[in-house]
This record gives sequence, structure tokens and C-alpha cells, in this order.
Amino acid sequence: MKRVAITGMGIISPIGNTKEDVFNSLLNNRSGIEPIKSWERIKDLKVHIAGRCKGFDTKRINRKDRRTMGSMAIMAALSTLDAIFMSGLDEKIISSSDTGVAMGSTTGSGEIIEKTFNDFLRTGGISMLEGTTFMKIMNHSVSANVAAMLKTKGRVISPCCACATSTQAIGEGFEIIKNGYQNVMICGGADELHHSTAGVFQVLHAASKNFGDFPLRTPRPFDAARDGLVVSEGAGTIILEEYEHAKNRGATIFGEIIGYNTCCDGEHMTSPKTEGMLRCMKGALESAGCGINEIDYINAHATGTKLGDIAEAQAIKLLCSDTIPVSATKGFTGHTLAASGVMETIFCLLMMEHNVIIPTLNLENIDPDCAGIFHVQKKINTPLNRVMTSNFAFGGINATLVLKNRVENSC
Repeated sequence: MKRVAITGMGIISPIGNTKEDVFNSLLNNRSGIEPIKSWERIKDLKVHIAGRCKGFDTKRINRKDRRTMGSMAIMAALSTLDAIFMSGLDEKIISSSDTGVAMGSTTGSGEIIEKTFNDFLRTGGISMLEGTTFMKIMNHSVSANVAAMLKTKGRVISPCCACATSTQAIGEGFEIIKNGYQNVMICGGADELHHSTAGVFQVLHAASKNFGDFPLRTPRPFDAARDGLVVSEGAGTIILEEYEHAKNRGATIFGEIIGYNTCCDGEHMTSPKTEGMLRCMKGALESAGCGINEIDYINAHATGTKLGDIAEAQAIKLLCSDTIPVSATKGFTGHTLAASGVMETIFCLLMMEHNVIIPTLNLENIDPDCAGIFHVQKKINTPLNRVMTSNFAFGGINATLVLKNRVENSC
């Protein structure tokens, strides 16, 4: 089996668009949650805060490529360009059949879907429909647009499972390289901000509504006062590369994927199950050939919902009790849905690079139902060699990665 190195990363997020800016935000407890004034006009929508991305230049993408991209595909394309630049891979390798793409989103572009339906309702027909509309709203818009922009000729995989999307994308890329099918996989995910997403979580009683005047105080993963998640947008990309391929070209290696597992609860569409989460994390450890005592840090999915945080805390408690530090980074970014897995992978890589564990933002009073694990509430300076990061989605879809710092020794 091949080893799988990480040789590049790119991110567009509510807390920054470079790894330096993102790390400074994490280090300085800087939240990306803000009021969204335009949502105040939406009838019955009580959620008026979110994590929004800004400060990126869409013109970095060729106009011809940009024509078929909605906002989420644009952010994914930008994060991919940054990841490729960091990796040092040349155009010949990127456009060859040795390179594939694994990227996804929750849906197609919400903005374009809304416009399409509004145009139809206004005109009663398809006179306003554009030739590029479908390319922006199809479920594989992100992966297809990125692959077309890069002229990649290898495999294109398009996971579509909300919160677990980009974790699965990275995991699929890992397994494809591990089994020798590709030398390079461009992996990640993206979602754009739209009021319909906030509305869905409001209807499900899973959206934060009590901190509208204090957006920096929510979401509150594992906290007794948490009242739900905060929807956000963003994109992230990491470059996975077969280790010898990366080594032979003198690439800088930022880490290694050493384990992956995905599984289903097989029980309920919206109610997460401790048993499924636990089974997923144990499977990832088995994939990595590691024991839980070899993990230095766990990056939790924890979105700030009542049931989800409890189920995950109980799973971690059964896995390792209070022996391993745990924190959740969604307190900084909100829930970026399909981008969350790759963003949190990048956050883990930054923590390993700087030998620091970033605390859970807004965790002040631990919910008794989430107690019994080692919650990180203040920054911890410590070497990190192996870390675990998980994401859990609607439908009981679970996905977990195990990462290693650099690649000097196998697990």
C-alpha cells in the first residue's frame, strides 16, 4: 500500500483566506460570525447571523472558466489555485491522467437556484434560463468546474453528504492513492451562504437564535448555553500526493493521511447516534494501525446543537474518557457544511505545524451531558504527532480522518 502525503492547502473562510491569516484568527480567538442585514427582509426568518467570506479576488479565475461557476465553485477554484501553488506541482502533472479531483458541496448554488425559480415564477416560462445555469446548480458543480479549469484527466469524485462531504472527499482521495490508482488527488469541498440553509436549520430547531445582538458569542460547542449552529460559507482544498512521488520531486510535505473510515448509523435522518460515531472513529484508528493512546488531539465536529454535541461527547468519552484533548473549531467559523471537513483538516495541520491546540471558542460552562472528556478551554502548547478529526452528517453519515505530522515515520 502507498503512503499519502499532504503537499498543499488552500482556504477561503470567514476567518481568513490564507493559512497565516487563519492561524492568527485561531490563535487570537477571532470569530468570523457577523450580522447579515439582508436576511432581515426574509419573512419568518429569525436567524440573522452567519459566517461570510470576503476579500477574495474572483478575477484570479479565467473569465471563460468563471462563466459556469456559482459562488461556491468560485471559492473552491480559488482555494484550489492556492493549494496547487503551495504544492509546487506543475501544469503538466495537474492536467495529466495521474491527477484526480475529489470535491463536493451540499447542493448546487443556492443563489442561482433561487434566481432560476424566481425567473420562472415571474415569466411562467424558461425565457430567462441561461446556458450556464445547470453547470452552476448541478450537485457536482464544484468538482466538475475545478476539473475543467485545471484540465485534469484522472478520476473525478463528487461526494454529496452535507457536513461529511469534504471529509469523505479527502478519505476517497486517500484510498485512491493508497491503492495506486492515482499519484495526485485534489480534495476538498465548498458551500455558499444562502438564507434557505439558515431557514432549514431554524425549522429543525437547530439554528442559533438567542445571540443575534452578540454574534461573536455563538455558536457555543459543548457549552451549557448553546442554542444551535450558525450557518456559514467557505471552501478548502488540500493536495494529496503519493509519498515517493512527492519526495522525488522535492516537495514540502505538511503532513500525512494515515487513516480513514466512513459509515452510517443506519437509524435516523436527523438524530445523530453515539454508536455510529464511535464505530466510525474506531474504524479510522484501525485503518491507521494506531491505538487511541497514540492520538494527541481530537478535533470534534461539534456544531453547537443540543443533541449532536451530546452524542459526540458521549462517543469520545467511550473512546478515550478524559485522556485526550478535545476541541471544536466551529466556534470560530460557524458551520461551513460541505467545506467543514477540509477546513478542519487544515486547522489540524496548522496546529501540528505550530505545536499548539486551539481551544473551543465560546465554551465557558461545559454542559453536564457533554462532560467526562478533556475539553480544551485555553490554548495548550504541546507537540502534536497524530490527530483525529471527524464530521457527522444528516442521514447518520459519519466520516473520520487520522492525520500524522510530517511523514518521517509510519504509524
